Amino acid sequence: MNTASSRKSRKVSSGSAAAPQRILVLDVGGAHVKAKLKGGRDEVKFVSGPKLTPRAMLEQLLPLLASKHYDAVSIGIPTPVLHGRVVQDPRNLGKGWKGFDFEKAFACPVRLINDAAMQALGSYDGGHMLFLGLGTGLGSTMILEGVVQPLELAHLPFRKKTFEDYVGGRALQDLGKKKWRANVDETIETLRTALQPDYIVLGGGNVRHLRKLPPGVRRGDNANAFAGGFRLWQKNA
Repeated sequence: MNTASSRKSRKVSSGSAAAPQRILVLDVGGAHVKAKLKGGRDEVKFVSGPKLTPRAMLEQLLPLLASKHYDAVSIGIPTPVLHGRVVQDPRNLGKGWKGFDFEKAFACPVRLINDAAMQALGSYDGGHMLFLGLGTGLGSTMILEGVVQPLELAHLPFRKKTFEDYVGGRALQDLGKKKWRANVDETIETLRTALQPDYIVLGGGNVRHLRKLPPGVRRGDNANAFAGGFRLWQKNA
């Protein structure tokens, strides 16, 4: 799977997977960490939060995976990832993510990607797609003819604050659903005008609070994050 942040012109592969691998995907969010093995039925899930460090995550995760076999790992993290490395600690998690050696911790190859980009990969149906993740924060990614471009729109100025201040999880809690939904609609139209996607996919845990969606906008599925993590290991990735 291909991200523009790798500085290479690579595209989403529609071909068969590379050599068979038992892939573990971690979807690390501001509220929960979720893990799933390719081909497995069960999903591991536990609470994250603003104090979660990578070591604390592993202390909870690895015992839950003690009986599982995997030889490759994909990790979606809610922070910028450049050249396969976390470039800053996530705003909604603890410290220590930048520079952490995940390959040493898992003793196998690991591919890191922004969490919104990972869910976008699993949601992509061709053309120019804008993905917005409505969760603890606001995740964002564009995929342009198969080339993945993670975005950092959440903290751009919007009204008197930032986009995330109006559509993130705290805004939903503080403003109530009615005002939050109106903010989401305005955010969608503002970003659609600026970025001109063919269609928009909304993911993240809070998408369930939306009712009618604007034309050209569809709901994603949180399970698409796992699909995106598996696709990272396809041929030409």
